[in-house]
Amino acid sequence: MAIISNTLNYLDGETLLEGFFAYDDTIKGMRPTVLICHAWGGRDDFVTQKALKLAAMGYFAFAVDMYGQGVHGNNVEENAQLMQPFMENRSLLQQRICAALYAVKCTPWTDENKIAAIGFCFGGLCVLDLARTGADIKGVVSFHGLFWTADNLKKQVIKAKVLLLHGNDDPMVPNELVCTLQKELTEKGADWQLHSYGNTMHAFTNPNANDLDFGTVYQADSDRRSWIAMQGFLSEIFS
Repeated sequence: MAIISNTLNYLDGETLLEGFFAYDDTIKGMRPTVLICHAWGGRDDFVTQKALKLAAMGYFAFAVDMYGQGVHGNNVEENAQLMQPFMENRSLLQQRICAALYAVKCTPWTDENKIAAIGFCFGGLCVLDLARTGADIKGVVSFHGLFWTADNLKKQVIKAKVLLLHGNDDPMVPNELVCTLQKELTEKGADWQLHSYGNTMHAFTNPNANDLDFGTVYQADSDRRSWIAMQGFLSEIFS
């Protein structure tokens, strides 16, 4: 196995973005592709490592950049400031994630008929919004994602299959939001499923999450189980 990785610059309008890609060079030709969308701090080592793990599984993995080349937050306040414009303007968020989808389709390793997207926290919202646009991709996976409704896309049919990996005790996603999203996905014709992990809060896949008061706590069992669930989902949608 020879994992090749590098950065890839691409554009959303005049905004220069820098993604990270990885793939196994011993696999020839085009292959199933997985976009990875970062949490609210920006494209970091966390999603880079996920890309490398997915590449070792035989996928072409592309870690998306939602903020711009070299733009990262260093604390809660900075992260919130970076995310806020996309919360206030969901069209901007959807345009930005669709730019990543376009960029990955232009690479020589991507099978355009076998594309999925996964995301963590803010990134979970991003991949859900990608599905909400009606993007013709196989599926999306939200890890402890935000479930806030996109009011600008109320009637769009969702083509992608949806897997929600959610902490039952996530203070940022109360049960009413879970029920609202379930209703929305059903009304929009999505093939969806929800895995709710008990005794699990927000950011449960991040080993550095340890702020009980904020509600972000790593949960090793839920981290392991959710990754296994994602693997099964990808195998199903790409078969």
